[in-house]
Amino acid sequence: MNQGFFVTKRNGRKEIINLNKIHRIIDLAADGLENVSTAQVEWKSRMQFYNGIKTTDIHETIIKVAADLISYEIPDYQYLAARLAIFYLRKKAYGKFEPPKLYDHVFKLVTMGKYDKHLLIDYSAEEFGQMDRFIDHYRDMNFSYAAVKQLEGKYLVQNRVTGEIYESAQILYMLVSACLFSSYPRGSRLDYVKRFYNAVSTFKISLPTPIMSGVRTPTRQFSSCVLIECGDSLNSINASSNAIVKYISQRAGIGINAGRIRALGSPIRGGEALHTGCIPFYKHFQTAVKSCSQGGVRGGAATLFYPIWHLEVESLLILKNNRGIEDNRVRHMDYGVQLNRLMYQRLVKGDNITLFSPSDVPKLYDTFFSDQDEFEYLYIKYEQKKNIRQRRVKAIDLFSLMMQERTSTGRIYIQNVDHCNTHSSFDASVAPIRQSNLCLEITLPTKPLEDVNSEIALCTLSAFNLGAIDNLDDLKELAILVVRALDSLLDYQEYPIHAARNGAMGRRTLGIGVINFAYYLAKYNMRYSDGSAINLTHRTFEAIQYYLLKASNDLARERGACPRFHETTYSHGILPIDTYKKDLDNIVTETLHYDWEALRADIKKHGLRNSTLSALMPSETSSQICNATNGIEPPRGLVSIKVSKDGILRQVVPEATRLQKAYELLWDMPNNNGYLHLVSVMQKFIDQSISTNTNYDPSRFPNGKIPMKQLLKDLLTAYKLGVKTLYYQNTRDGASDSQEDIQITQQDDCKSDACKI
Repeated sequence: MNQGFFVTKRNGRKEIINLNKIHRIIDLAADGLENVSTAQVEWKSRMQFYNGIKTTDIHETIIKVAADLISYEIPDYQYLAARLAIFYLRKKAYGKFEPPKLYDHVFKLVTMGKYDKHLLIDYSAEEFGQMDRFIDHYRDMNFSYAAVKQLEGKYLVQNRVTGEIYESAQILYMLVSACLFSSYPRGSRLDYVKRFYNAVSTFKISLPTPIMSGVRTPTRQFSSCVLIECGDSLNSINASSNAIVKYISQRAGIGINAGRIRALGSPIRGGEALHTGCIPFYKHFQTAVKSCSQGGVRGGAATLFYPIWHLEVESLLILKNNRGIEDNRVRHMDYGVQLNRLMYQRLVKGDNITLFSPSDVPKLYDTFFSDQDEFEYLYIKYEQKKNIRQRRVKAIDLFSLMMQERTSTGRIYIQNVDHCNTHSSFDASVAPIRQSNLCLEITLPTKPLEDVNSEIALCTLSAFNLGAIDNLDDLKELAILVVRALDSLLDYQEYPIHAARNGAMGRRTLGIGVINFAYYLAKYNMRYSDGSAINLTHRTFEAIQYYLLKASNDLARERGACPRFHETTYSHGILPIDTYKKDLDNIVTETLHYDWEALRADIKKHGLRNSTLSALMPSETSSQICNATNGIEPPRGLVSIKVSKDGILRQVVPEATRLQKAYELLWDMPNNNGYLHLVSVMQKFIDQSISTNTNYDPSRFPNGKIPMKQLLKDLLTAYKLGVKTLYYQNTRDGASDSQEDIQITQQDDCKSDACKI
């Protein structure tokens, strides 16, 4: 590189390039990293410089060169690229590398309208000084490159029009902590702020997108999941659409229950008109979902739920299909098909499923969720009434169509509504579960948007990083922190709709899950597929639920139980360990290790602050911040590629070089059995649900086609073991897995000969 080259500074001034300065920056970023070649990064970068290059372009070039060298053989390049990116972001945010004093920074950002003014009302300058001493800005150096790009793209407070960045990661973490504990007494709150900050900034606790991007800003809506139930009336449909728009705009993922809407051709106003059926209203909901992005952070998305016995089900099952025309397709939402014991029995026995419009069969829809015996009685009774509009379809044909579409699109989901209600936090007779959410791990009561008793369900999420704990007893402190933080968030946030406040304040539901499960298994040299991880999984998730319940029980002693605790099974002394599917005992030998009877007594005496505590979510984005593997999923390769608006991001699984043979990769698993067994063990303890995926490699089957018999077998296995919900169906497309992490592989269709039993 010719030393006579000129560079263009940020202010437009030109000066001779200083190669020594570039060398020092790369060396500083490489401090303590293993096997990275600073000379190689510098040489490859200098090859791309030109006379007059902007200093910002120089920095971006160096970052990109380091990022392109990321591999599992030399994973530290992801930290070199990350540190270079942190230097760049700090310069953009502060004009220099050193962050400002916290109080000065907060005062400036509140004045600009970027931070919540209550930060300055709730905390004194002296307290901000103490928080300043808590912050360890060097922890910014522990992010991977993919994490920094997620921070830059989604989490850091910024002007999304101009691209201005206003903060760095450690200030983000500290201010989130300060906001969440702002209501605590002055004598104790800074201790909680410090402890929570340390837990999140060292990646022991993972926070979801709405909290990371929203807490500390004037926008006060941080629930990740919103469940909206629609009634069978225009008023309810329009109210549901309005609620969707409001919550999509405030960063939430949406679950829509539209199963009550009557079928095409049903009478309206005593026969004055004929109903147009479900599809026009589904289109109406789709428009609401896509009308705005989720706070400019992610696109609006929703899953819509309906029962398999709905009269229009054959049309509803193909709404995502690539064939057909726009008039009979609604492709930009996902769908959850609701099943129960009777539907499975009809399949196994080779019987028919009778389809009804919910409007024609009083109480059938409600008992589908609240009382399985009563549902079966009514269902058979209505089948025998010839004056009720109905249609009979072979169960095998209906299930096959459902699984064919699930295979074709990957995104026809399954909800076993009986498991969601019999193995639940809630008393189904008074608070039945009638839907789930976008990712199928939230199972909470809802009531149609029709009157003052309407209820929108909200769930506030977080996760434990299993890869960052040394001992299961570490979960005790983490559970205390996360339960208290998220419970405070329920009071801290605002509710744009009364029905949402009704549900949130009455039930105070939380959903705390895990990330980095694949790394956790690899550390102990255990695998998904061979049964070796069964007992460890049992011990781990027992500890998680025990400590979460204990933390909520202790908080109830201090602040009172949630107002609608009496609608939970916990209020009757019934715990998840009492209601799981006992078929699971055939694959688990591990006993219980905690004093559940003492906890049961304490819960009956003092209650719980929160109706639910646990849910296992995908954590696709938030796991990247912690450089962790997604949720409970096996990785597709030691290096995954995430395609985002910032380009291609390589991320290496934790300790890839040392543990490369210990990781069981997704497509190395011979079938879904081992994974489904582990999920069912987790579900024994989890009081909500689990984002459970199924995965198929067509090359393992004759003629490269997945047999319908295998699809149905896995579906029945999941049901038998008590799995509540099935999320994505991933189909391998033959691409190089070490360089692929695409969640869904689309196929044009499922040929008939591939789908027969």
